[in-house]
Amino acid sequence: MRVLVTGASGFIGRAVVAHLLATGHEPRVLTHTTSGPDGVEAVHGDLLDRAAVARAAADVDAVVHLAAVGRVRESFEQPLRYYDLNVTGTLNVLAARPERLVFASTGTVYAPAAHPLTEDDPRAPANPYSASKAAAEDAVAWAARAGLVGAATLRLFNAAGGGDPDTTRVVTRAVEAAAGRVGALTVFGDGSAVRDFVHVRDIASAAVLALGHIDVGHHDVFNIGATAASVRDVVAAVERVTGRPVPLAHAPAHEGEVPVLRADTSRAREVLGWRPRHSALDDLVRDQWLSRAWGPGSAGGP
Repeated sequence: MRVLVTGASGFIGRAVVAHLLATGHEPRVLTHTTSGPDGVEAVHGDLLDRAAVARAAADVDAVVHLAAVGRVRESFEQPLRYYDLNVTGTLNVLAARPERLVFASTGTVYAPAAHPLTEDDPRAPANPYSASKAAAEDAVAWAARAGLVGAATLRLFNAAGGGDPDTTRVVTRAVEAAAGRVGALTVFGDGSAVRDFVHVRDIASAAVLALGHIDVGHHDVFNIGATAASVRDVVAAVERVTGRPVPLAHAPAHEGEVPVLRADTSRAREVLGWRPRHSALDDLVRDQWLSRAWGPGSAGGP
C-alpha cells in the first residue's frame, strides 16, 4: 500500500515508517520540520492546515495517524493546544477521506480497573490529553459508521525502547539516570504503581497488521500493550541490565494517580495475529541502554 504517516519524525513514527518499508509498503510522510527519512517521499505541511493534509493524503491507500501532543502533566497547562492538535488534526485527516485509517490513541482513556483492561471497558479520561484522544476516537468511530472510512484505533500503552529520547517516560529516564546523563529518577509514592510497557517496534508491527484488517465502514479498537511492571520493577531491571545504580528522588504520589493500568491484548492477538516480540522488560531496558546511553555527556561506556 501507499501509506501516509503523520508524526513520522517522532519516536513511534520512525519505527512505523521503518516497518512499512521492511514489509514492502510505500510510506509518505507529512512533516513541517524535516525532510523525512531518506528515500521516503515527504510532503511539507502542518496537521492543522486542512488543505496541506488533503494534499499529503492524495492518492494514498491508507493513513497511519500518529501526530499528537502527549504529555499528561503538560496537558493540564495547555488544554486548548491539546484539543486543537489532537482533535482538530484528526478531523483534518478524516476530511481528507482516506479509505483506511489507523489511529493511535492511548490506554489512558480508560477508567481505572483492577483487572487487565479490555477494549469494551468504560472510558473515563482524567486529563486533557486523554480527553482529547477520546474525542478524536469518537470522531473516527462516527466517520466509520457513516461509511466515510474504515478505521482501526490502537490504544497504546507505555511505548519504550528503540532509543526513546523522551526523559519524561520512566524507562528512558531510568536508563539515562543510570548512564549519568540526567539527574535522579523521581519516584512518586512508593513506586508500586503498575503500568503496561510495549516496545516501539511491536507498536509498529501492530499498526502495519491493522492496515490489512480494515474494511470501509467498520471501526475496530485494539489494545497494544505487553509487559506489566511497576516503577520499582523498572528500576530493578535497569540496575540488573546495566550493572549501575539508578539514582532516585522521592516525592508524594500524585492525587488520583491510577495504581494499576494493564492491557488485555487478546483482541489484537486473535484478530490481527499480533505478537509482541521485543517487549520483555529486560529486553526493553537493554535496547534502550544500547540505543541511548552512550555518547557525549555519558559517564562511561558499555
